Amino acid sequence: MKKSVLTRYRVMAYVTGVLLILLCLGMIAKYLLDMDGAADFTRVVSIAHGWLYVIYLVFAFDLGAKAKWKVSKQLWVLLAGTIPTAAFFVERKVSQELDAKVAATEAPAAAKA
Repeated sequence: MKKSVLTRYRVMAYVTGVLLILLCLGMIAKYLLDMDGAADFTRVVSIAHGWLYVIYLVFAFDLGAKAKWKVSKQLWVLLAGTIPTAAFFVERKVSQELDAKVAATEAPAAAKA
């Protein structure tokens, strides 16, 4: 597995996680605090999160397929982008697990060069 597969997943996990936190804060501002401008902010962030979550799904599914994960693990990683802050924890766990695989894959390639 290439390092780029893991890197693009990590980037999208962070982007999705940050947007989801911003969306939650916007919802709190809109519904609980009744702040001016919160509705517009929430609309923009929700659209951005929705589109970028689709990209996150594609990258996470690609990563899971290349890492040969079980379906249950794949589903957990895919759903992490819908639970506030879960994307950060799942990304960290996945990165720690797959860093060794990436290093093992790249070491023989570097030795041949």
